[in-house]
Parts: sequence; C-alpha cells; structure tokens
Amino acid sequence: MMERDREESVDLAQISLRPLQLSDVDDLMVWTTDEKVTKFCTWETYSSKDQGIDFIQNRACEFLWGRAICLNDHAIGFISMTSSSASDKSREKSVELGYVLGSKYWSRGIMTYVVKQVKKVAFREFPHLERLEALVDAENVGSQRVLEKAGFQKEGVLRKYLCRKGKSRDTIIFCVLSTDLDHQV
Repeated sequence: MMERDREESVDLAQISLRPLQLSDVDDLMVWTTDEKVTKFCTWETYSSKDQGIDFIQNRACEFLWGRAICLNDHAIGFISMTSSSASDKSREKSVELGYVLGSKYWSRGIMTYVVKQVKKVAFREFPHLERLEALVDAENVGSQRVLEKAGFQKEGVLRKYLCRKGKSRDTIIFCVLSTDLDHQV
C-alpha cells in the first residue's frame, strides 16, 4: 500500500506548461486514444498517429492560448483558452477554458493546480478579459470538482446545450470573474 501511495503522489513542482511540440506526439497519443479520457471531449478518440500529428501541427495553434501540461517534460495533458469574439463581438470579454489530462494522472491534484495557474495567466495575459468560463458535461463530476477547487462558481445547468458524440447533453457552466481574484486566496 505504501508503495502504491508513493507511485500515485505527484510533486506539483514537477508540473509545467509549455507549447505542444511534434516530439510530444507519442505522449499525446497515450491520452487521445484513451476512451476514459475522451468520453466527455467534443472530439472523437484518436485512432492514428496522423491525428496526433495533425493536432500538434494544425489544430493546437488555433486556440487563443494553449499549452501542454507536462510532468518532467512529458505531455500528460493539454489546457486551452478559446475565444468566440471573432464571430460574436458581444463575447469579447469572455474566454472558455478547456482541458484534458491522461487518466493515469486523475485524482492527484494536477488539474486543480494547473487550472489555478492558468486562471492567473488568463487575466494577466488578457487584461481586457472579465470572464473565464468552462462548460462541463453534467455527468463529468471530476471536472466539476476541479473547477470548484480552483475557485470557479457554478452558474447553472444548460439543458441539452451541447451535442457531444451524437447525443444532446446537459452542460454545467462554471465561471470566474477578474474581480473574483481579489477575493480568492
């Protein structure tokens, strides 16, 4: 039991964020091919290395901001911010947070740690930003817990809001405002 605990604990000081690189493709394939990980993602589980290469070379750069979540410089996940302000000017002070983490690293505090860091980055790098939000599948309890621990507030349930993998899904919206940071430790 002691050995298992040691195996499961992660030194959060070893977690870093950096741009995704082509050399990360093998690490990326570990979590993009894992159906436990992709269950609540908008994209389908990857079935080929070409999909991973395409994501790194063409899709990762489409985010307003995106970084590989690394443990000892191995990409174990990805976190991003997306803006819809180009198509909807009324949303120019809001961005959406999205993230994915390899299942081997779930329940170790990594995602909460990373979301807290990115929350600070968002309002620092985008000073016009007033609102950082996250849309979470109603059944994705783990992700809801991450956001709550990171200081996000649950705003409500958007019924049948997103179509994910062919099914209309209830989605919970979480948010943190730039003014909330003054009140959070």
